Amino acid sequence: MFTGIIEEIGEVKRIVQGNNLINLTVKCSSILGDVKIGDSISVNGICLTVTKKETDCFTVDVMPETIRNSNIGKLKLSDKVNLERAVRVSDRLGGHIVSGHIDGTGVISDIKRDDNAIWLTVEVSENILKYIIYKGSVTVDGVSLTVAYIDERCFKVSLIPHTREITILDGISRGDIVNIECDVIGKYVEKLIFFQDTKETKPSSVSVEFLKEHGFA
Repeated sequence: MFTGIIEEIGEVKRIVQGNNLINLTVKCSSILGDVKIGDSISVNGICLTVTKKETDCFTVDVMPETIRNSNIGKLKLSDKVNLERAVRVSDRLGGHIVSGHIDGTGVISDIKRDDNAIWLTVEVSENILKYIIYKGSVTVDGVSLTVAYIDERCFKVSLIPHTREITILDGISRGDIVNIECDVIGKYVEKLIFFQDTKETKPSSVSVEFLKEHGFA
C-alpha cells in the first residue's frame, strides 16, 4: 500500500523489452537505503516488485497487463519517474490509501496558472470518471491529489509549488498521458451494492438503503 506522497524523482536507466514484458531499471538514491529484493515500489503510481538492487538503481519486471493499462510502455531512457516506497504500518498517512493498481490512463488537456498554483485538466473515460468525486482523492502518476472540479468528461486538480518541486508533474505538457488510480473506497462500495451471487440463496443484508443509513452512499 502507498499514500501518494512522492519520496524521490528517479530516472530511467535501462529498458529491456521481452516478448511480453518490460525489464525496467530506475536510477535513484535516497529511497535505496532500506530497499531489498521483493519490496514494492510505486513507479509513476504503479506497484512494482524489486527484482534486483544495485548501488544506484533498482530493477523491476512489468507485466503485459500493466503495460496495457498504464503509460509505462511509453517510457524512454532518461525519462523521470515518481517513486514511493510501500508505506510502513507506523507511518503517517499523508495522502490517501493508494494500492498502486492503475485503473487506466488520462490525457492532460489543459494547463493553467492560478497565482502560484497550476491547474491541470485531465480527460478520462467514463469508466474512470464514475469513481471520481468533487473534493475526493485521485492519484495522477502516483501523486495524491484532491479533485477540485469535475464534469462529464474530465476532472481538474490544482498543484501547489511544493508538489511541483518534488514530482514530475512540474514538467507535464498538454497531450501527455498520465496514470490514474481512483479512490479504492468507491470501488469497494460499488462492489457491495451491485454484487450478485447466483449461488447464494439467502438475500444479502447489504442494500443501497443500508449503505445510505450508515453513511456510505
